[in-house]
Amino acid sequence: MVDYREPEKTIDYNISESDRFRLDDFELYNLAREFRQKVYVIINQLPPKERYVLESQMRDAIVSVTNNIAEAHGRWHFKESIQFCRIARGSTGEIIDDLNICIDENYYDVNECETIKQNGFEVIRKTNGYIVYLNNQITKFSNK
Repeated sequence: MVDYREPEKTIDYNISESDRFRLDDFELYNLAREFRQKVYVIINQLPPKERYVLESQMRDAIVSVTNNIAEAHGRWHFKESIQFCRIARGSTGEIIDDLNICIDENYYDVNECETIKQNGFEVIRKTNGYIVYLNNQITKFSNK
């Protein structure tokens, strides 16, 4: 008996080696590093009473931003990369909230916090753009 069904289409969602580049050349990662450096200036100036509360929370969140972007870059699978970008985006939102705490509690200059928050919004914007790019790659490869 002859099987006339079309063969199942397999989709390769993997990122090809030619599409990869060094982490240090990745624009989103470098933007997140600059953001992290600015946040660390504030972290290092928090009052001692925040050492085990806000300081720890901010360190964990800001390190998560760059770590997850690096992890996304290191994954060779679009869907996994998207998930790590979502985590980085969420951690960036946490830092923006922590900056609001610094403003509300008068821990740091309001104008400087607002400037750093704008940097955070730019990291979120670029992360969203990268997620769109990765989703477009999934669509591109699934239509082959």
